[in-house]
Amino acid sequence: MDEIVLSELDRMVDEYARDATLNATLRSFIAEKASEKTSWAEMTRCTHRMLGGRSPELERHAALTELIILLLDIVDDLQDRDSPGRPWMTCEPAVTLNAVLAMFAAILGNCDRQGIGIRIGGLLARSIQGQQADITDKVQSEEDYFHMISDKSGALMQLAVYMGYSLLDGIDSDVQETLDQLAVCGGIVSQIENDARDVLRLDFKNDLLHKKHTLPVLFMLEDSHAEFPALDEYYEGVLSQEQFVDRQQEFVQYARDSGCIEYCKVVQALYKDKANELYDLLPPMQEPWAGKFREIFVPDYEVRYNAS
Repeated sequence: MDEIVLSELDRMVDEYARDATLNATLRSFIAEKASEKTSWAEMTRCTHRMLGGRSPELERHAALTELIILLLDIVDDLQDRDSPGRPWMTCEPAVTLNAVLAMFAAILGNCDRQGIGIRIGGLLARSIQGQQADITDKVQSEEDYFHMISDKSGALMQLAVYMGYSLLDGIDSDVQETLDQLAVCGGIVSQIENDARDVLRLDFKNDLLHKKHTLPVLFMLEDSHAEFPALDEYYEGVLSQEQFVDRQQEFVQYARDSGCIEYCKVVQALYKDKANELYDLLPPMQEPWAGKFREIFVPDYEVRYNAS
């Protein structure tokens, strides 16, 4: 997160969180987010610039993208309870909730361009729907999984792209549709990478520990009854969480040996190919922004074998 976006976020905080404690709390949340290597604001910028846009409102929109993602990150951590050291998890819960409400107020207050609030609301609703399916264990098949991550992650990348092209008048509907589809592909590829890493973690954020049904887990569960029955036993409740933790190294080793990571790479490659095909449908775009956009949405993903 660069200084221009931080400055815009500080302005929003000062406008919508005038209480000193709440203001300081929000600033600490933003500082935590700023320490991450994310490209959400850059997605918005690149989309706008490569289409030839020069709106003076672009940096505000880029900051709004970051604020929306921060808000959803906080809610996600409050639901999963797997990031105990983050500032929104260590301060008083009531203050965190007020901070979330203040962020909602700032988002609403900055949706002053006609139609933008409706579009943001629709994309957020899709992402929340995907998150609801995730936390209520509604994913039981690969079809369920891809539907869920298309909503949960794809809608957020679509939002980042929309925040860039929404500042342009008269954008071609075919170009808009292509950008939206490309963004969803990018969200799916990114989520698969995250899920592949998360079955290899040796900490509390391991997805196996939380009995999630992500793509690599679904792959493992197809053969685990014969190859590693302990995984079935844990998911069926025969083994306790304490027993899982005692044997977590074994579970992670099975994940490494099962072929689930290689399978994730194959599926990623299919969506990367689709994203490349969609990118090639776009008309000539402004450089260097088009190149940067492609690096973000059609990168050379490599699922890492070591947990980060």
